[in-house]
Amino acid sequence: MGYARTAILIAGLTALFMAAGFMLAGEGGVILALLMATGMNLFAYWNSDKMVLRMYGAREVTRTEQPEFYDMVSALAAQADLPMPKVYIMDEDQPNAFATGRNPQNAAVAATTGLLRRLNSNEVAGVMAHELAHVKNRDTLIMTITATIAGALSMLANFALFFGGNRNNPLGIVGVILVMILAPVSAMLVQMAISRTREYEADRIGAEICGQPLWLASALDKLEQSAKRIDNARAEDNPATAHMFIVNPLHAKSMDSLFSTHPNMKNRIERLQALAGEMQGTSSASHTGPVKRAQRSSSVPHTRHQGPWS
Repeated sequence: MGYARTAILIAGLTALFMAAGFMLAGEGGVILALLMATGMNLFAYWNSDKMVLRMYGAREVTRTEQPEFYDMVSALAAQADLPMPKVYIMDEDQPNAFATGRNPQNAAVAATTGLLRRLNSNEVAGVMAHELAHVKNRDTLIMTITATIAGALSMLANFALFFGGNRNNPLGIVGVILVMILAPVSAMLVQMAISRTREYEADRIGAEICGQPLWLASALDKLEQSAKRIDNARAEDNPATAHMFIVNPLHAKSMDSLFSTHPNMKNRIERLQALAGEMQGTSSASHTGPVKRAQRSSSVPHTRHQGPWS
């Protein structure tokens, strides 16, 4: 259902771009704006992972430096049938995490020191499984496609502002003005709806990867409460990157909003609780999951993180 809704939203955004593009700039303008937006977003697609990791002061860690956390990510990646991503830690008290990279072969997952310190090992596993789900679902590519179309539409609106738009459309100058104002706002709403859809899907797939939806549900509740109390200065300075994090780092309102990049937290937790109920009929072996197996081998202790993770 998540993929179907995403496809429908992208198709709607594309239709909006084509219709508004003709109203604003004609066929030639549509092609020019699309080419420019594609070029900019392709650059971002290939380089944004390095830029964002540097922006947040993330440092790559190895198994030698962080054996417990590294082994946890390794076990989850194997369960998800993914290559081992690069593992980063951000020196940030607000508990949060994100994934980046243009494809599973070039992926990275990053967690804050606050997340590793404030959550227990099960909750950390739920969070990292969610981030690996973004990698598995190729959400970076999906959001790049969405940003390309939305960005091209914004360019067309700017073209119309400076050059008067395509007045040969059926509504004339009135149509140009209306589309110039409404189309970019509509594109932003669709873009944010796609972002929320991908978060719901990553919750679902992540819960399946770690085998315990309630681990992620518990983590999300703690993350939201902490994000309301603890500032993330780098995120506040770079709000355009807020959608990457598992919870909004910008002290967002708890109510779901058309302008929010993250779903309502209560809805996310309720969906995970429902999924946990559906999974109760499975065998205990399938519930155990990769992290429990790692715990039995003493690579990930079943305790609140102290020492090397703090």
